[in-house]
Amino acid sequence: MRSVLAQRPLVRKICFLLGFGVPAIVLALPQAGAAWATDTHAAGAVASAGDHWLWPTPPPHRIMHEFRAPATRYSAGHRGIDIAAHAGEAVVAPAAGLVHFAGRVVDREVVTIDAGDGLLVSIEPVDAQVSLHDLVAAGSQIGIVARGGHCDDRCVHFGVRLHGEYVSPLLYLGGLERAVLLPMSTG
Repeated sequence: MRSVLAQRPLVRKICFLLGFGVPAIVLALPQAGAAWATDTHAAGAVASAGDHWLWPTPPPHRIMHEFRAPATRYSAGHRGIDIAAHAGEAVVAPAAGLVHFAGRVVDREVVTIDAGDGLLVSIEPVDAQVSLHDLVAAGSQIGIVARGGHCDDRCVHFGVRLHGEYVSPLLYLGGLERAVLLPMSTG
C-alpha cells in the first residue's frame, strides 16, 4: 500500500510540507475536527493548524519558494517559505509572543518570536523595530523588509520551528488541510 500512496504527488507533497519523508501514509481530511498522528511533533503542528496566524507582509501573498523539508537534520532543504516583498514594506508579527532574537545573522537581519508551545517564528531580512524580550501582539509591526540573505530585496523568508524541528508555515497560515498520519504495517 505504501508504494502506491507514496507515488501520489499530493501525498508526497503533504509528507514533505509536514516535514516528513515518505515513510508514512498520509490521508487528507477536509474540515477535520480532531487530528491524530504517530509523531508528537507532527501532532502538535496538525492540532495547531486551525489557529490561523497572520501573514508577515501585506497582500498580495505570492510564495516565491515553498517549504522543502530536509531529508535529515543537516541536509539541504528550504526551511520556510519565501514571500514576495520589497525593501521598506512593513513586517508584522504573525502571532503573539516574546521577541526571542532581533539582530544580525551573517549577512541579514533576523527577528525571531517565541509564540509559546514550542513554536519559534523567524522572519528575515527584517530591519527590527523591536528588541529582545519585547512582547508583541499578532499583527503589530516588528520592522520593515531589509536587504540581505537569499531574499535580498525581493522577498522575506518566513520559517517556523516546532520543538526545534522546521515545519511549513502554511500549517499556521491556513494553507494546508489537516492530515492524519498512520503507522505503516511492517508485515
